Amino acid sequence: MELTFKDIERVAHLARLELRLDESERTLSQLNGFFALVGQMQAVDTDGVQPLAHPADILGEVALRLREDIASEPNQREASQVSAPAVERGLFLVPKVIE
Repeated sequence: MELTFKDIERVAHLARLELRLDESERTLSQLNGFFALVGQMQAVDTDGVQPLAHPADILGEVALRLREDIASEPNQREASQVSAPAVERGLFLVPKVIE
């Protein structure tokens, strides 16, 4: 899939972006490079290749060094809510925005 300047202009219009000519050229080049990379990946024959459940599965029996799951910062909820206009049971109260 090869994009054109017209495609870039349409996407920029939909995103409400004003792109200069050099920005459009750079964006076109980057997006076409991305699509070329995707095309290369799609061309690889992956028949018979089992997907990995986790990227670390390829490491086999190597033990990963994971840090302990402990809280490292003190709870400062009350200090954070001092300047809030309205708080109830530890939660910020905001005006209703959905009817």
